[in-house]
Amino acid sequence: MKYFKILVIPLLLISVISISCERDDICPDSTPTTPRLIIDFLDTNNEDNNKNVVNLLIIGTGNENTLSVFVENDEINYNGTANLSTAYLPLKTDENTTQYSLIKDFSINDAGTPDDTSDDFAEGNEDIITINYSRKEVYVSRACGYKTIFENVTLTFEPDTDNWIKARQPLNDNQSIEDETTAHFSISH
Repeated sequence: MKYFKILVIPLLLISVISISCERDDICPDSTPTTPRLIIDFLDTNNEDNNKNVVNLLIIGTGNENTLSVFVENDEINYNGTANLSTAYLPLKTDENTTQYSLIKDFSINDAGTPDDTSDDFAEGNEDIITINYSRKEVYVSRACGYKTIFENVTLTFEPDTDNWIKARQPLNDNQSIEDETTAHFSISH
């Protein structure tokens, strides 16, 4: 009986410990994580139709390392321009405001000296958009950790003498961004 207790008690403890442990998961790519803001660009003359923004350059502002992004076919690409009818913009998860510069008809003017980049300058029509929101952390899983969802989202643009953005519209009341299944705002141009 003494040997029975010596063998059964450790086996019972090992069984209980192994049953209570979760396997070490890897977060699958299909698991929704922190969503991006989706903006549809619409035709001002017919807001039922999407309209590409020609040579659009999108630049995130507010940090030392300004990042140029354009989004095409649901992929974020860096340092380029695109003709877009939809943009997917990441929002800051450590602040309640994100700002972007949207430059339509973007190009680099080489000032007539193609071999000398020191005198190059950017051309295009720049509009600044500001996105304000409140953040909420949501637990996804042990493997994936937390994601941030954004609530009470507003989008404004700074008026200037030649705005290419004519109007913006949230696509539902009390705008929140919890996933990337539908557009969150539309911008008419």
